[in-house]
Amino acid sequence: MRFGLGCAPLGGLYEPVSGEDARATIDAAWEAGVRFFDTAPLYGSGLSERRVGDALRARPRDEYTLSTKVGRLLVPGAPAPMFPGATDAPVFDFSADGVRRSVAESLERLELDRVDVALIHDPDEHLEQALGEAYPALESLRAEGVVRQIGVGMNQWQALARFVRETDVDCVLVAGRYTLLDRSAENELLPLCYERGCAVHAAGVFNSGLLADGATFDYLPAPPELVERARALAATCARLDVPLKAVALQFPLRHAAVDDVIVGCRSRAELEEDVALFGSPVPDELWAELDA
Repeated sequence: MRFGLGCAPLGGLYEPVSGEDARATIDAAWEAGVRFFDTAPLYGSGLSERRVGDALRARPRDEYTLSTKVGRLLVPGAPAPMFPGATDAPVFDFSADGVRRSVAESLERLELDRVDVALIHDPDEHLEQALGEAYPALESLRAEGVVRQIGVGMNQWQALARFVRETDVDCVLVAGRYTLLDRSAENELLPLCYERGCAVHAAGVFNSGLLADGATFDYLPAPPELVERARALAATCARLDVPLKAVALQFPLRHAAVDDVIVGCRSRAELEEDVALFGSPVPDELWAELDA
């Protein structure tokens, strides 16, 4: 299945999620055939990693792909505001030592034997250090077999394109920049990834809510012009009796560079709804109308 579970909500993104609900969400994902799980130290000060590790530990290790991230170390202090129940402060560290420490600490929290994918996490304001120190450290860890694939995850496409051009990353995770409302990754990043054989994981397909009956775009109140565009998209989908969420979920896979779609879920019900929408039919007529 080309549906991956984004595990930020399971770390308490914006509101707490119980341990029981987190476990039920991961179990439901497994039962539905999901085999890609994406987490990070940032998500709940390691809470997401611990919950993912607990839920996957008894699963056959070679049957799933586990992705986590580097670039933030957890230290005592005020947690990130988007994770109100967290206990530690995430501190940016894109040094080589910081990357190695981050991977080692993630493995401790996960209590698993390896990380399949390690992504440099949001190096927007630290781009030169990420290229000069974090990337070579990950390249060494890949050569040592500590991680299998390395890449970068960001909410912009421009720096991702630079990594693909200048390094040997295996994959990129692009959040919110290849969606029904924002196709800005389409002209340069995606063709470049396709040419280089760099896998693309598409995340943020709802643009944080506006394409899923919400009112936010990139975690802020949506501008009126985007609200109008979302309403127009919804009306177009409704004419052909297709939910907008189904179209938003499936849209990125229309590009040959995109391997899968990463979707954050915080409950079994949410996971089951999104998987069902992900598999529901979308007629070619609708795609043609949306493209036009």
